[in-house]
Amino acid sequence: MLSKTVQDGLNDYEIGAKVRALRLKKKIGLVDLGKHTGLSAALLSKIERGRLFPTLPTLLRIALVFGVGLEYFFAGAREKPLIAVTRKSQRVELPDRPGAREVAYRFASLDFSATERRFNSYYAEFFPVVPEKLQPHGHSGVEFIYVMQGTLSIHIGGDEHALDAGDSIYFDATVPHAYRRSGGRSCNAVVVTAS
Repeated sequence: MLSKTVQDGLNDYEIGAKVRALRLKKKIGLVDLGKHTGLSAALLSKIERGRLFPTLPTLLRIALVFGVGLEYFFAGAREKPLIAVTRKSQRVELPDRPGAREVAYRFASLDFSATERRFNSYYAEFFPVVPEKLQPHGHSGVEFIYVMQGTLSIHIGGDEHALDAGDSIYFDATVPHAYRRSGGRSCNAVVVTAS
């Protein structure tokens, strides 16, 4: 079962309506389209009514019948300006090590619902971890952190930088780095990454 966030994202593309428009333009019935695609009329009807989202292979079968590419179903979804609201309840959470008992941080995506992102933004909560247990990581691009509450220690390439509420840091994210809360009862920040 798809989450509401994913369903809403897929609904924006109006794939079912596009399939129906192509079928009506070619004056083909559901049964005939089913014969050409090898799909049942019932399945095609569910796709057209937005009750079912087709897999890419299924969508490709339909596209081939009408002589269009897959991009036909995804292009044009941005006729309106890009606006994406992510509700607090819809945030996708990413711990630093899924399934681990002790984690140094947990990120929650603030822009999960936005397509074509040029950067990624997160609400991050940091936890106390002894420096010896930190697991540095690196990734392409740059990173920006703005501490909202508490004290955050960031280890970057062998150096430690302590940031208090209101402080920020911008750094090359290809250099191995790690985070930990250093003091206080809670520590959170906004983290932005860009490639």
